[in-house]
Amino acid sequence: MVLTKRIIPCLDLKDGRVVKGTHFVGLRDAGDPVALAQRYNEQGADEVVFLDITASKEHRSTIIDVVQRASDQLFLPLTVGGGIRTIEDMQQVLRAGADKVSINSSAVQNPELISQGAERFGTQCIVVAVDVRRNYAMEPEKTPIALADGRECWYEVVTHGGSKPTGLDAIAWAREVEERGAGEILLTSMETDGTKEGFDIPVTRAVSEAVGIPVIASGGVGTLEHFYEGFAEGKADACLAASVFHYGEFTVRQVKDYLAGRGIPVRL
Repeated sequence: MVLTKRIIPCLDLKDGRVVKGTHFVGLRDAGDPVALAQRYNEQGADEVVFLDITASKEHRSTIIDVVQRASDQLFLPLTVGGGIRTIEDMQQVLRAGADKVSINSSAVQNPELISQGAERFGTQCIVVAVDVRRNYAMEPEKTPIALADGRECWYEVVTHGGSKPTGLDAIAWAREVEERGAGEILLTSMETDGTKEGFDIPVTRAVSEAVGIPVIASGGVGTLEHFYEGFAEGKADACLAASVFHYGEFTVRQVKDYLAGRGIPVRL
């Protein structure tokens, strides 16, 4: 059986509204999350991700409200991330109607959280978001990845919206995340995020080949061709995009029709 590839719109939320910027700055309002998610549902999206990007504790009730409204109206899997630091946070979001939770900085700070979440709620509920940045200062124990221009680098895991380097090697971290019971990895390269110049293919492929769980490629979609490259060259299981969908450059249906025409198996 051929597994179909998934197209996932991502909605970054701030104070209950959808926003979009480049490299997480210069945010513009892009609408009501539930209305947008409803539109993607109708266009044939496979899933939707809600990311609470200013998820300090005071916004927790906002996101819970949005999740409840969305789950009442949507018939597609919903992943929610941002500020999820404890098992209780996970439980609250899942109880509100999310199908999966996405953890990022909290997983790096406390890897046990991955294991505990997988044990409590099942691996299918746990998505670990891995944000990475290129580091050209090669070190012996880091995984070298060749770039298109012939240079080599390793990819360092970063947290807090790409601002905090961790010293963690992306490939090693991806393997640990899988071992601890994560069901999926949501991989975003800070090199390409918001640039519309395409996914960071070298790291997408390296992570996809290093683990046995699905990898969602994120960061940098600007054209239909970029989706194709994410699957064909990056070996991703799903491609995630935000602004190209929010601002109506493509519909999910257009993306899927294009991919199907190029031999990528998608659910039409």
